[in-house]
Amino acid sequence: MLFLLIAFQNEKSNAATGNVELIEQNWPFNGIFGRFDKASLQRGFKVYSEVCAACHGLRYVSYRDLAGIGYSSDEIKAIAGQYEVKDGPNDEGDMYFRDAKMSDKFVEPYENDQIARLANNGSYPPDLSLIVKARAGGADYIYSLLNGYKEFPENFEASDGMYYNEYYPGKQIAMPSPIMDEIVEFDDGTEATHLQIARDVTSFLAWTAEPELENRKSLGVKTLFFLILITIMLLGVKRKVWKNLE
Repeated sequence: MLFLLIAFQNEKSNAATGNVELIEQNWPFNGIFGRFDKASLQRGFKVYSEVCAACHGLRYVSYRDLAGIGYSSDEIKAIAGQYEVKDGPNDEGDMYFRDAKMSDKFVEPYENDQIARLANNGSYPPDLSLIVKARAGGADYIYSLLNGYKEFPENFEASDGMYYNEYYPGKQIAMPSPIMDEIVEFDDGTEATHLQIARDVTSFLAWTAEPELENRKSLGVKTLFFLILITIMLLGVKRKVWKNLE
């Protein structure tokens, strides 16, 4: 499915967007006390599964990691069971296919990079596991890119098979806009507008890039409070030990 092609550039923010200011969002996972919105993550996972997964993989994410966004073991088993993975060799020395299990990584859409390029007119659709961390601007850049498609301006020298995106380096991208209003139907009844879809799938990709974020921040806050407490205790001990000395 060509409309899912994407080939991001690893550029600095200004270079990546051609000096166009990114669309800044108030992401709930930002800041020291930031946390992911699990409802948004589940909606974003649905967008990825139904729209992005045909071309883009998540090779660093296991199905069991979906427990982190609120899915139960039975739900995860059902999700994984929709895919097959190549395994083996068996007792006869042959490779075989089996249903994916919770412990498996997300099944790749193509067997290898060459097949991926052949299926997409030579453009390679990159893995999205770490895409938010790998791009200058992070989540804001991905969100902006998804909302940056426009018609080519007059006198713009467009290459064949390319699409105009004001946030992409060179403003030409091989992927047409992958989302539109109502391209998916959210299970929780949230209206699937273009902006909502872009925000939810961006949140999901931010989670895939750092699924341990909440645990890391919780540990950091606990460590900070511990250091403050131990500092107060040590100051109290110091005053008690030295209070009778001039």
